[in-house]
Amino acid sequence: MKNTNRRLASIIIAIAIVAILVAIYLSGALLPEDALRADFSQKFQPPSLDHPFGTDYLGRDMFVRTIKGLSLSLTIGAIASVISAIIALIVGTTAALGKGLIDHAINWFIDVFMSVPHTVLLILISIALAQGAMGLLIGIALTHWASLARLVRAEVLQIRDQQFVLAARRFGKSPFWIARKHILPHVLPQFFVGLILEFPHAIMHESGLTFLGFGMPPEQPAVGIILSESMRYISAGAWWLVVFPGLALVVLVVLIEALGTTVRRLFEPRQAQM
Repeated sequence: MKNTNRRLASIIIAIAIVAILVAIYLSGALLPEDALRADFSQKFQPPSLDHPFGTDYLGRDMFVRTIKGLSLSLTIGAIASVISAIIALIVGTTAALGKGLIDHAINWFIDVFMSVPHTVLLILISIALAQGAMGLLIGIALTHWASLARLVRAEVLQIRDQQFVLAARRFGKSPFWIARKHILPHVLPQFFVGLILEFPHAIMHESGLTFLGFGMPPEQPAVGIILSESMRYISAGAWWLVVFPGLALVVLVVLIEALGTTVRRLFEPRQAQM
């Protein structure tokens, strides 16, 4: 009964976190553009009931800008994480099932890829693709698959020599059939957990590159742009321009990491009973 209650509590936590993330995304996506309009009569207003996060140097509501930025981060992070996780699944499975030269070649490529700092590679890809949302998305997707690919490869290596897999080979089943029927069902839990745990890294890289000026264009209400613009006004006492968007980004990342931990606990029976 106690284990059932813990599992039920984990499911409720996961649903609650997903509901919060969906609410943040929809709130930002459905906000009209008029909500971001400038009002110079309201500039540099401190936090109040009318403006919970205050207003910026153009009189724009910082709460609205932050929600819009978080929604944008969720969009880019989700798409990039899914693409990256799919690449990792394909590469890791191919390496483990390929054996011999294919496995060594893919492992060597993963090692070389992981030796290059993410930030440097992201900046280079962003510059090569003329920056913008698409360049940032492609850059994140192409630089976050290596760790998950190695994890997927390790999982497949444990499964490929099991009796049910060997029996399928003796019956003449093709490698593709074995991968689809026997390998993928066992790997998918790790795949989904890895995908969720890549999500916060993708969001942080998106915000970090945008903050440095290599990501989203200045007209986009991204959190990185908000923080970059606000840094010059801290000395003037407008602390709310940095504190609230920064805290909102941290809370978003913590929520997604908590979701990944909860989902992993649900997929792994030992952790579900702890």
